[in-house]
Amino acid sequence: MISARLQDFIKAYDVRGLVPQQLNAVVASALGSAFAQVVVLPEGHRSMVIGHDMRDSSPELSRAFAAGAAAHGVDITMIGLCSTDGLYFASGARDVPGAMFTASHNPAAYNGIKLCRAGARPVGLGTGLAEVRDLAQWLLDRGEQHDLPHSPRSGSIEEADLLVDYADFLHSLVDLTGGRPLKVVVDAGNGMAGHTVPAVLQRSELPLEVIPLYFELDGTFPNHEANPLEPENLRDVQAAVLAHGADLGLAFDGDADRCFVVDERGLPVTPSAITALVATREVAREVAAGADPSDVVIVHNVICSRAVPETITELGARAVRTRVGHSYIKTLMAEHDAVFGGEHSAHYYFRDFWFADTGMLAAMHVLAALGGHEGSLSGLVAPYERYAASGEVNSPVADVAAATARVRAWGEQQGASVDLLDGLTLSTGAGMPFWWLSLRPSNTEPLLRLNVEASDEATMIQIRDEVLRMVRA
Repeated sequence: MISARLQDFIKAYDVRGLVPQQLNAVVASALGSAFAQVVVLPEGHRSMVIGHDMRDSSPELSRAFAAGAAAHGVDITMIGLCSTDGLYFASGARDVPGAMFTASHNPAAYNGIKLCRAGARPVGLGTGLAEVRDLAQWLLDRGEQHDLPHSPRSGSIEEADLLVDYADFLHSLVDLTGGRPLKVVVDAGNGMAGHTVPAVLQRSELPLEVIPLYFELDGTFPNHEANPLEPENLRDVQAAVLAHGADLGLAFDGDADRCFVVDERGLPVTPSAITALVATREVAREVAAGADPSDVVIVHNVICSRAVPETITELGARAVRTRVGHSYIKTLMAEHDAVFGGEHSAHYYFRDFWFADTGMLAAMHVLAALGGHEGSLSGLVAPYERYAASGEVNSPVADVAAATARVRAWGEQQGASVDLLDGLTLSTGAGMPFWWLSLRPSNTEPLLRLNVEASDEATMIQIRDEVLRMVRA
């Protein structure tokens, strides 16, 4: 009997739990069995791919999941160590469902699973994960992982290394061979970028000098957490850029599906600016191929800078706004056949990558853009960093609804427009000074997340502090 309840650590988009208290081999086997029965077989597939990150528990957990799925006749290809976007590549290229064992940027005590349908299509609570969870819980409660009828044959389990295929595919999308020489510092954070960057960026034919930081795969994260969203985890790459006189720095999270960028001054480039930069390149590529700009769609979430939709509109393309969260953005991109999508959290999605997110491909776009630009990275992105932003400020709140209502009432008194697509968004018109804010509840904690952007620093600080007083009252 398993004491842990799956609903306690199966989140909106993935599995993320403590090892072994919540996630262990028995639980992983049950989840593999359930995934085979809920997703793989009902959609007509007889095979799937499984990959894992560098955490000590990942090989055992991935093998247990494979055994659970194979018991139902599903043939398994174990691709071993890979980034999350490496797993998405395998799922997309082979058109089979997949499972990636990783806890991304979470501390060493955690592990998790990211699941996808064939073609790297997302599996979240509203798209199959709840059914997988409930069936796995039923199996665990009965004390047997495979209590439903099995296939007359067990599926095979084989191994394959797809790293070179993954790297070759990315290079088919972005050509890095023709740019000027660049010196780039890469902080892998002891995560999976230490495995993928050598294969993708350290090729002899590329005009890149890569200065590696923490490429040793180590799931205990001995140098710093593999979460570049936190400013303290960027300090090493910032210092190294300055020490080596590098053109830029790249910092990846633990499973290397997110990439953060630092300019030649050692200053972070906002993910919104990277979104606008990549969007500009993708729109130009579509137009060069004969597309009408008005038919080109770029998706961005509600927290991206106003500079993102402005840039897209200035290019003559269409900007589509979405809720925060990869399942929302992937679904909307597929619906609109969007060529690219970006989030404030440094997740970047590409139609050419099965609408999935890949930090490596975004990094390659930045390198290609800078390689074809005579000036610095800060100069290249300056047109996209137009406004003053607060960054995300989290506040523990006893009554989320009441705090949100106070802010909404205040905003309406200020004449701001109200949008409820994802939490509360208030915005003023196009006049100067202008401001907008997003106030969103956490999915898992009694928190409100505030983002403020304004035409100038003083206005941003004024609005941020006034709203925080109301939220924390």
